[in-house]
Amino acid sequence: MTTSTTAAAEAAQLTPAFDLDADRLAAELAAVTSHTWNVQRTHTYGGQVGQPAPIDWRVLPLRSLGGDAERTDPGGPGPQPFTPTRWLEQLPYLARLLDQVPAPLNAVRLMALGPGAVSAAHCDPKYRLDRGLARLHIPIVTTPDAVLVLDGVDHCWQPSTLWYGDFSRKHLVRNTSDAVTRVHVVIDALLTAELASWFPASWQELFARGEVLLNRPAPTTAPAWTAALPYDAFLPSGFADFDAAAPLDGSLLPARLDRADGDGLALTVAGRCFALLPAGDGGEWRFSGWSEQRTLAPGPDGGLLLRVRRGRALADRHVPAEPRTP
Repeated sequence: MTTSTTAAAEAAQLTPAFDLDADRLAAELAAVTSHTWNVQRTHTYGGQVGQPAPIDWRVLPLRSLGGDAERTDPGGPGPQPFTPTRWLEQLPYLARLLDQVPAPLNAVRLMALGPGAVSAAHCDPKYRLDRGLARLHIPIVTTPDAVLVLDGVDHCWQPSTLWYGDFSRKHLVRNTSDAVTRVHVVIDALLTAELASWFPASWQELFARGEVLLNRPAPTTAPAWTAALPYDAFLPSGFADFDAAAPLDGSLLPARLDRADGDGLALTVAGRCFALLPAGDGGEWRFSGWSEQRTLAPGPDGGLLLRVRRGRALADRHVPAEPRTP
């Protein structure tokens, strides 16, 4: 199942439902800058940590997987949900702003680009509106010498503003200042209709065409799972591969669905565990750290209904109640 998103601008300034006080945000930085922030590193499933960034590119995590106060990467689907870290407690004004973003939040990080730092050009392909994921920026400290080059366009976003950028396109950051460290709040959010309303009027036609995925509000209480748990089955390998172009395809892998702490569920696929969260009001569950781009729900016969969305396009695959031998 493939669709293409009509070409849109590489970035847009949003109009939030609250005012951004640049002075208060800058003043709060003093509470968390008494120590040197960790250099950004990648993390892989199983706890392996990659090499540090080769430039002065430092991160303070405010929301992370399991509330890990040392983890600098954006994370993704895994065994723990995203929760606030202890650093966010020291930034009460910013915490209140984040609470007012009308969308579920994944990672939130303070990202500092030091003087003289220039990154390599790269893409972050998962952060696409047709997958229901949006990366937002709130600049706190900047300088005309600190530039984001996004899809060939130079940007120097200013404090008191909120921006969306399409970081699935090629981009890099460079800071040619001799003394100023650029600091942005970087927010990974699930796109919702309420968040989409903050985009400029010129973007609303794109949203109306159904080419982007609008995540539904989460139910106030977790839906009851109607089938017996734990449930063993075989799922297509693409369903737990978040780079897969066809998530409902691939070889069949052993999977187990079971209850987790609280009202949550856990899905284990070929030895890898994922936390699941309620999605919408139809009894569906999504991967924590991901969007409604793929969900699962109990099937009418006690099996599983796997569902994949790309914008408004929808594809289903039914996993029967009796596990099959792959």
